[in-house]
Amino acid sequence: MGATRTELVVDGPVIVGAGLAGLSCAIELAPAPCLVVSAGEIGAGTSTGWAQGGMAAAVGPDDSPEEHAADTLAAGAGLCDEAVVRRIADAAPETVEWLAGLGARWDRHPDGTLKLGLEGAHSRRRIVHARGDATGAELLRAVVDAARRSPSISLWEHAPARRIVVERGRVAGVELDTPEGPVLLRTSAVVLATGGIGGLFTHTTNPLSSRGQGLALAYRAGAALRDLELVQFHPTALDVAIDPLPLVSEAVRGEGAVLVNELGERVLENPLAARDVVSRAEWAQLRAGHEVFLDARTSPGERFARVFPSIHATALAAGLDPATELLPVKPAAHYHMGGVLVDARGESTVPGLFAAGEVASTGLHGANRLASNSLLEAVVCGRGIAAHLRRTTLAAAGEPGVPSRTWPGAAPRPAGPEIERIRRIVTAGAGVLRDADGLRRALSELRPYLDDDAGLVGSLLVHAALDRAESRGAHARTDFPDAAEPRHTVLREPHLEGSAA
Repeated sequence: MGATRTELVVDGPVIVGAGLAGLSCAIELAPAPCLVVSAGEIGAGTSTGWAQGGMAAAVGPDDSPEEHAADTLAAGAGLCDEAVVRRIADAAPETVEWLAGLGARWDRHPDGTLKLGLEGAHSRRRIVHARGDATGAELLRAVVDAARRSPSISLWEHAPARRIVVERGRVAGVELDTPEGPVLLRTSAVVLATGGIGGLFTHTTNPLSSRGQGLALAYRAGAALRDLELVQFHPTALDVAIDPLPLVSEAVRGEGAVLVNELGERVLENPLAARDVVSRAEWAQLRAGHEVFLDARTSPGERFARVFPSIHATALAAGLDPATELLPVKPAAHYHMGGVLVDARGESTVPGLFAAGEVASTGLHGANRLASNSLLEAVVCGRGIAAHLRRTTLAAAGEPGVPSRTWPGAAPRPAGPEIERIRRIVTAGAGVLRDADGLRRALSELRPYLDDDAGLVGSLLVHAALDRAESRGAHARTDFPDAAEPRHTVLREPHLEGSAA
C-alpha cells in the first residue's frame, strides 16, 4: 500500500521552483502570502546560479529600449511577439534597479555608473554584470536572502512536485513528494518556475537535473506547450571531460576573443554573430574533422583572470591557461526557447496555472534567444504574474497558512539508468543539425520511456522538431535548409500515444 496522502490548504499561490523567476514572483507578491516549493535546497541546482553573462538592459547613454527590442526581434527570426518584446525591453532598466534594491551588487565604475558588456547580436554595450562573470550567482543570492527574510513567503525544500491537480477545468492544487509521503497543497493558483531542459542532452551547460519536469507537469495537466523544438546551443562550452560542460561566456568574445580551428583559421568572421549562426559554423568544422578553439590569448589576454575570474578558475582546473593557451570548445544545449504557452499575464491554457522563466514560452525569444535576455525575462515575468495575482485572486496580507519546511539530507530521487539512454537518443536526433530520418528514429527509440518525465519531454521535443519542416533560428534541418512561413508548433495532451495521463 502507498503512503497516506496529507492534504493542506494554502492561503495564496504555490510557486514550484526556487530560481530567479520563482523567487522574484514570491517577493513581488509580498505582503500577500505564498508558498515556494523546491525539489532541493532553495536556490540550489538552478540554471540561474550558473549564469555568467549578465542581464540585458538599455541603461547606457547611447542606448534605448527601442534598440534593445529591435535587436531581440532580429535574433528571434520571425517568431517573437513584438508586444511582449517591447514590454520586457521597456521594463529592463527598472528591473536592474529593483534587483539593486534587494541587495544585488552590480559591477560599477568608480563614479557609480554601471559597467556594460557587449554580447552577440547586440548593437550596443548593454549587458550589466555582477561579480564579473558570476551574475547569476549574485542575483540568486539577493533573491534567496530577500525571500528568506519575508514573513509572507513560506519555503518548502526537498519537496519535488509530482502532479498538478485540475478540477472542473481549472487548477485546484499541486501534489508533492516528501520524505514523509505525498502532500496535496490545495490552491487556486500554481506558478511553474522549474527551469529548462538542458539535462536531456549529452552535452549541456545546464544542471543535469534540468530535464523538463515543469513541462511534463503542465502537459499532463492539459496545458498547451509551444515551440519545444527551439533549443539554443551555446557555441562556447569548454570541451573537457566534465558533465555538464563548463560554459565560457559570450562576453569573452565581446572582449575580443575569436574562434579558430587547429590550423589557426577563423571559424567565422564575426565571432559575435547570433548563437545559432556561430554554433552551426562550429558544427560544420567539427563534422569536417577539425577542432575548434576559443583564442583569448591576445584579447582579453592577461586581463582574462581579472575580467572573468570564475571562467579563469574553471579553465585552470581543467589544466588550461586562457592567457597563454587555446581553449577547446564545442556547442552544447544551453537554453530552451520553447515551453508552456502563456499569455501576457503569464497564465497557461489551464486557468490558474502560470509559468515564468525558462519553462515558459512568453514570446520574447522567438526562434533564437538574444544573449542575456533570459535573466531579464525571469524577473519581469515572475513579477508580472505576482502583479496579476495581487489584482485578482489573492487573500489579504499575511502568512501562507503553512510554515516553512525542510527535510535535511533529503534529495530528489536519483536518475535511473534510462536517463543516459534518453540523453543519447535526444542528442542524436535533435542536436545542432536535424533531419527527418534521425528525428523519426529518435521518436521510435523514445517510445518505451513515455511514462518518464524526461522521456515524455524528449519525445515531445523531437515530435515538434519533425513537425517544423524548415530551418529557423536555433532549429536547423539539413533536409529543409530554407525558412518557410513563420508559425508556431503547439502540442497538447494526448499528443503522443502511450503517454502517461
